[in-house]
Amino acid sequence: MLPEPEHQEPETTSTARRLSVLAEQSVRCAPACCGAVATITGSGTERRITATHPDLAPLASVQLACGDGPIPSALEAGEPVDTEDLLTEDRWPGYRALALESGVRSCFTLPYRRSGIEVTVSLYGYRPGSLEQSVRGPVGILVEEITTGLLRDRRYRAALAEVGQLEAALRSRAVIDQASGIVMHVLGCEAEQAFGLLRTISQRTNRKLAEVAEAVVRAKGRGLESELSALAGPAR
Repeated sequence: MLPEPEHQEPETTSTARRLSVLAEQSVRCAPACCGAVATITGSGTERRITATHPDLAPLASVQLACGDGPIPSALEAGEPVDTEDLLTEDRWPGYRALALESGVRSCFTLPYRRSGIEVTVSLYGYRPGSLEQSVRGPVGILVEEITTGLLRDRRYRAALAEVGQLEAALRSRAVIDQASGIVMHVLGCEAEQAFGLLRTISQRTNRKLAEVAEAVVRAKGRGLESELSALAGPAR
């Protein structure tokens, strides 16, 4: 039996936790780097950022804010971006200046897209030189595993939400059927007319049909005889 949705870890917490694991494990996969930044976005939501070191987070923020840097370039091209030495790099002047000020000389950004989710991992080095060879293989596998986990979480939550909606619909249907039976008894009408009267009351009072039905069931039809008869009158 599926657990109740309210007992599940919040989606934002789950995503942040997986993103943090991705950044930390990526650094372990590439001993030559000094830190990593992982980002994620999906379904048009704001991109989330996790950094293994506080000085690295602004490097991602400035790129996403101005749309210029290795991360935007990797996302646009759909390919990794390798920057061997920022001291001689002539691209992305704003990012370049901030990175050098932070002591970063090299970086490698790996983008990954799957089923509406965009993930990037950027690894940074204090020394010039390509990080590609130590990053691409193991980190690529790690990104795929983390993204697969995020998609699994999302589908699981969607399934829980659908189950909740179905259960609510079934409960509402049962109450509406019960209320229709009461109206049929009060007016001596058929099921179709009883349902139509409940729907009319719902529209006139600007209440949900299930709410009207619950009120009828609680009152067992008492106090509604005149209202129901007035509504049923023209149709009889």
